[in-house]
Amino acid sequence: QAKYLAQIILVGAQVVGRAFMRALRQEFAASQAAADARGRAERPQSAAASRIIGISLQEAQQILNVSSLNPEEIQKNFDHLFKVNDKSVGGSFYLQSKVVRAKERLDEELRIQAKGDKEKGRRAET
Repeated sequence: QAKYLAQIILVGAQVVGRAFMRALRQEFAASQAAADARGRAERPQSAAASRIIGISLQEAQQILNVSSLNPEEIQKNFDHLFKVNDKSVGGSFYLQSKVVRAKERLDEELRIQAKGDKEKGRRAET
């Protein structure tokens, strides 16, 4: 009887394991599809910057609490959040790192926009 009980437990574990793996694969596929859709929605250079820096434009804006790409507002919020999260005042190095990454991402986006504006200006002249 112990043999049958062990077989039942083994078969049950296999069924649960397969169901878990199937759910995991579906979740991974859905996550990939959402990431691809986000990547297509962004301009190619912006999407590349998101991949390189590891933070999307929207996430960077949320971290620094800015709604538009205003350099002064970005710098002001960065300075405040960087100072507040300094380890010497009991802050978190992890959060401070997130703030730095968000600033890098927004700076990169500003650079991409400036480059795009410059190219549009050249096209209008010709």
